[in-house]
Amino acid sequence: MLNKQSSELSGLIRQSDYEHIYESLNQQGTVLNREVELITKSGIKRTALFSAEKIMIGKEMCLLLVSQDITEKKRLEKEMARLERLDLIGQMAAGIGHEIRNPMTTVRGYLQYISKKDKYADEVETFQLMIEELDRANEIITEYLSLSQDRVVDFKRINLNTIIQHLYPILSVHTKMEDKSIELNLGSLPDLYLDKKEMCQLILNLVRNGLEAMPVKGRLTISTYRQQGNVILEVEDQGRGIPNEIKDKVGTPFFTTKLNGTGLGMAICYSIAGRHNALIDFQSGPQGTKVRVKFQGAEETKA
Repeated sequence: MLNKQSSELSGLIRQSDYEHIYESLNQQGTVLNREVELITKSGIKRTALFSAEKIMIGKEMCLLLVSQDITEKKRLEKEMARLERLDLIGQMAAGIGHEIRNPMTTVRGYLQYISKKDKYADEVETFQLMIEELDRANEIITEYLSLSQDRVVDFKRINLNTIIQHLYPILSVHTKMEDKSIELNLGSLPDLYLDKKEMCQLILNLVRNGLEAMPVKGRLTISTYRQQGNVILEVEDQGRGIPNEIKDKVGTPFFTTKLNGTGLGMAICYSIAGRHNALIDFQSGPQGTKVRVKFQGAEETKA
């Protein structure tokens, strides 16, 4: 960086980072590989490794600056850590899932049997409530098992648009019941190797989140398109957006803002994406949230 004053760094680097760099330069004359947050001219925040050293050029004291953008590296590290946490929970669930389900199945069967006896005719609703709670517990166990990276998947060559069109009638019913609307904007896509059941679950989870975030008359849009050799699935809602303070927690197992949520919906989406070599990112503001699933390295099907 030439013909710049050291004070000009304050406009490029977060204030706390600038103060530390300024202090180190004054005391030691050098800064080596400090992780800082840079702000580009367009206002976008990037993470970089920053080094600086005072040097003499002729009789003038100058500042030599070197920065390496590590934004993508940090994002990938964060994604890997997330997937490792999901996999650990999935493995734990797989280890105890059958041990819990077996006695639950027995209890459920006896409840159904006893509830049909004449002397318990007045307690039918109570028995039904207990059975429903057992079923709910079983569904939660199933969600836990969906987090495991080692679960068996059935990859077959299929077009993502075909899966979306298959789900569309179901999605339309849900949106109409809530007085909302759904729109498809499907581009031309190559076939991918996908597990159809898992893709259905991922899409349903994303759509459900979008619908729950939107007010009446809101519109949810599902789009697909190709971008730089990748296939993109995009779900955009017109909800209130995700608060800044919880954006980093999205996809964390058990984190939820819903009264009756398990905190596993988005975690399962991240897990499914990981098994399909896909990445999830999102943009959110007061006008709504846009979630993108990027299937990397998609290729055209050969005839």
